[in-house]
Amino acid sequence: MQLFCQARARTMLTAQRSFVVVPIMITVMALLGCNKEKPSGAAAPPPPPPPEVLVAPVIQQDVPVYSEWLGTTDGSINAQIRARVQGYLQARHYREGIFVKTGDLLFSIDPRPYQAALDQAKGDLGRAEAALGKTRLDVARYTPLAKEGAISQQELDNAVQADRGNQAAVAAAQAAVKQAELNLEWTQVKSPIDGIAGIAIAQIGDLISVNTLLTTVSRVDPIKVTFPISEREYLKFANRIGQAMQAEQRAQQHGPPIELILADGSAYGERGGFALPDREVDLKTGTITVVSYFPNPKSILRPGLYAKVRAVTDQKVGALLVPQRAIQELQGTRRVAIVNAENKIEFRVVQASTRVGTLWVIDEGLVLGDRVVVEGIQKVRDGVPVVPKPAPVDSNPQGTVASATPLTTVPPATKPKGK
Repeated sequence: MQLFCQARARTMLTAQRSFVVVPIMITVMALLGCNKEKPSGAAAPPPPPPPEVLVAPVIQQDVPVYSEWLGTTDGSINAQIRARVQGYLQARHYREGIFVKTGDLLFSIDPRPYQAALDQAKGDLGRAEAALGKTRLDVARYTPLAKEGAISQQELDNAVQADRGNQAAVAAAQAAVKQAELNLEWTQVKSPIDGIAGIAIAQIGDLISVNTLLTTVSRVDPIKVTFPISEREYLKFANRIGQAMQAEQRAQQHGPPIELILADGSAYGERGGFALPDREVDLKTGTITVVSYFPNPKSILRPGLYAKVRAVTDQKVGALLVPQRAIQELQGTRRVAIVNAENKIEFRVVQASTRVGTLWVIDEGLVLGDRVVVEGIQKVRDGVPVVPKPAPVDSNPQGTVASATPLTTVPPATKPKGK
């Protein structure tokens, strides 16, 4: 029995040693396999292909340069409708905010006191005319009697003076009647112009005093746009403005059209006439108010709207232009990526002065013929080879500004220098 137990113990010890040795051998064989050298004939993986980018050529052409100012719209005529007589407001005869014509009835003031005053004035006029008739008869009767000596000359003179006094009384009574008629007419408040009638300020039943503001009627076709320009800008355009003012006096069109940009960013469809300045410069702000008029046949524009006015004030001759999306802004500088003759990327710092439509005018940093990257610039680095492909051409990259007329006459500019 003891021998059997000893044999079993040796068997178990041998099994435990095998469980330890086998994993160690497997690990050693795996390490030897990893360190085994590769066959000398195996090929390395191919490098990735160059990235594809879309490029656009630098173009050169004459471009107009815009100046912009901020202003507001106003009616070409703003008629304040005020009461000219006192009384209770009886009725409002128009719909607020709609178009009214000259002579349309807007308000009615209680006319009864003024009708009574007119009747009284007419009665006074009748008495004065009756008295005048009597004195005229006296003068006609006394004149031959005075010649015959039947009456004294003094009696004739008294009759003549009484007749003249009654003539003056009739004239005064006639004026009183006319004034009473005007007061009665003024109880019917009418529009003096064609335009948009505003919301009524006075309400029915209010006791209206003389000169009380009832509402406002504005003529909005054309609409007036006022905006300030600096004293320096005015001096820059003074000669051209003087020519335009003389042309306006001769009823001739002069100067470029002025565009109006509304608060939502959309451009107003009509173009304004030449802007005319006010008579003086504001000493507090150093600006002068300028007025321009825009056709408004559908009455879309109303007084008080925000307006951005812009006009062509200069022209760059032979300017270099690139698409706006080709320019990167980094820490206050602008740069573009170009593809050189070896189809490699070069980053250049540029001076972009003016935006024209979807293009930027480049003053420095590029030359005619350079190819700028407009798409795929995020996946390239300086000196990396690329596969350039032409970007789709915009049919009208400058919008409608290419045919604009500059506000000032400038000499031909020299061609921008490129690095």
